[in-house]
Amino acid sequence: MEVTSKANGYLFSDKSLYKLIFPLIIEQFLLVTVGLVDSIMIASIGESAVSAVSLVDSINILIMNIFTALATGGAVVAGQYLGQKKEDKACKSADQLILFLFLSSITVMIIGYLSKYFILNIVFGHIEKDVMSYSNTYLTIVFMSIPFIAIYNGGAALFRAMGNSKITMKISIMMNLINFIGNYFLIYIFKIGIAGAAIPTVFSRVVAAVVIFVLIRNDNLQIHLSKKICKKFDRTLIRKILYIGVPNSLENGMFQLGKIIVLNLISTFGTAAIAANAVANSVGLFQIIPGMAISQATLSVTSQCIGAGDYNQTKYYTRKLVKICTACILLAVVITFISMPLILKAYNLSDYTARVSRNIIFYHGSLSIIIWTVSFVLPNTLRAANDVKFCMIVATLSMWIFRIGFSYILGRYMNMGVFGVWVAMSIDWIFRAIFFITRYKGSKWKLHEI
Repeated sequence: MEVTSKANGYLFSDKSLYKLIFPLIIEQFLLVTVGLVDSIMIASIGESAVSAVSLVDSINILIMNIFTALATGGAVVAGQYLGQKKEDKACKSADQLILFLFLSSITVMIIGYLSKYFILNIVFGHIEKDVMSYSNTYLTIVFMSIPFIAIYNGGAALFRAMGNSKITMKISIMMNLINFIGNYFLIYIFKIGIAGAAIPTVFSRVVAAVVIFVLIRNDNLQIHLSKKICKKFDRTLIRKILYIGVPNSLENGMFQLGKIIVLNLISTFGTAAIAANAVANSVGLFQIIPGMAISQATLSVTSQCIGAGDYNQTKYYTRKLVKICTACILLAVVITFISMPLILKAYNLSDYTARVSRNIIFYHGSLSIIIWTVSFVLPNTLRAANDVKFCMIVATLSMWIFRIGFSYILGRYMNMGVFGVWVAMSIDWIFRAIFFITRYKGSKWKLHEI
């Protein structure tokens, strides 16, 4: 990342922030587009297929979030070493990260296949026969990509730690092209059904993993992998990575597990509710795309500031990135509101399902502008400062008490249905925001060492 030479002494110029954030927004947009394209194309098969992909993706996202969190641990450690001007340590931490991700992802993939019956019949609950059939096919194929998405997430996190998000943006473009072209031919031309959406997804992830692995081995980079593939764990570095990664993984895992439990509840409301929730999730993700990008940027920037021991700059960039994030989410929400008729038409939904989807999307967008940033961007500054246990505790309690608990209260017992589930989500956001703001305004988050 470009370091400014101005007299103000700030580590990052406005230009360097733009060069980091803009590709990340494009990358996140493309990432969400994968799910959007899949669901729109699969809609041609029927609402049952859309529901199946939504259910299986909830498991996929759980797994991906775990590895993303572990990759984040490696990126934070590497970023702190860069802030300390210890590039050799940053490179060694990269070796350890990729080795750990590879071995753990193989294990998770095996466990996933062994647990397939449990996932389909217990986790997903009582779903219709055609939804079950589609889910089985999609899950069986997509689970093959677990090791590859883990490697890609690790490499991408390391590039972002260097302030280089352009590389991951280009790879995302490539992944989306592969996925789109593959979907088109396999779904519309060869008409192989839901497998036609799964196979291109796997292939795109394989290609992405290979490309980023080759690129991150360039020894001209600040952070790079050794030419000789690392085969031995360094306990000290692994401990540092896991100190950040494990609580973050548990937090993300509990978050997604909670969403799966809520999805199980939604499945009892019927196929229309599942489809409406799937559509709202896809569009809702688009509304917070800038937030997800700036959240990653916040981690990269503040980890270097903290590595340099400069908490004034840490707070300066946190405030700046929070303001930028709020403005960008506002723009994204306005775009989705204006595009609503076209979006709903593209999904080919029934009138009832379209109406429910519309109500959820408007509610989610309105709340995102107000509260999402402080709930999900601000805590990344705390994580960059190694204050990961606090973030994990707050996020986990909030998820289980408010998002899950109130989903049942509002959705089932107060007969609000799937919309009640989304109201419960907003209560979760508010709780997080209160605690993270309070923590940030104090000084305890500055006192954590690995």
